[in-house]
Amino acid sequence: MRDTTVQQGPAYETTARIELRDRADTLSDRFAAQSAEDVLAAVIGTHFQGRAGLVSSFGTEAAVLLHMVSRIDPYVPVIFLDTWKHFPETLEYRDRLVNDLGLCNIQTVTPQPSGVQADDPSGDLHARNPDLCCHVRKTLPMLAALRPLSCWITGRKRGQALTRSDMQLFEVQDRWIKVNPLLDWSTADVEAYYDAHDLPPHPLKAQGYLSVGCAPCTRAVQPGEDARAGRWADSEKTECGIHFENGKMVPKSSSQR
Repeated sequence: MRDTTVQQGPAYETTARIELRDRADTLSDRFAAQSAEDVLAAVIGTHFQGRAGLVSSFGTEAAVLLHMVSRIDPYVPVIFLDTWKHFPETLEYRDRLVNDLGLCNIQTVTPQPSGVQADDPSGDLHARNPDLCCHVRKTLPMLAALRPLSCWITGRKRGQALTRSDMQLFEVQDRWIKVNPLLDWSTADVEAYYDAHDLPPHPLKAQGYLSVGCAPCTRAVQPGEDARAGRWADSEKTECGIHFENGKMVPKSSSQR
């Protein structure tokens, strides 16, 4: 039986990586006091014009960035990763938001069928090896979709989980700069934005799903838990493998109780 352990390679400190990290640090300092809308406008219209895209899960808080981007430039690429394991409610929500917001460049990315057939022929890899499942269904197709871009926009926030508490406004991953415009937004900030712009909630939010991923690996959040506690619950896993820094994930046992 072949080894199915998923490992990230070392992050070599090349001159290009050092320069990219310096650029991210400079941008973080420059835009530290700017609003999310101003950060997005500068990223899309100036610093990464034609080379920036929003990666969206169309989850419970996704409509904030989707709305902002639609008002800045509705033709900015919006990348949605369809793992073939989503809740039907998420797919319906995606279609509604695309239509309501007038988004014109939705790019739905899927896993390679041959890769799924090779590693998950029975469809239960998530239960046996969730890291490999995410690698096949998320990491590989997402990295391929990001190739034309230099910067990708994320909706990650420091308050979502302890594993995200030290994020920066602009970060480096591989050869990309990631920007987190909602870095310091609270749940109240998100709800106020939804109310101000009359944005529809994700259908599963009312059922206690505060962070929505693939159906087999997501449960409702219990009172007192952080927003991502329902993702890969009762396991050491905290991230899918799309977001990683320094070539490794932060284990839940050492940073999240």
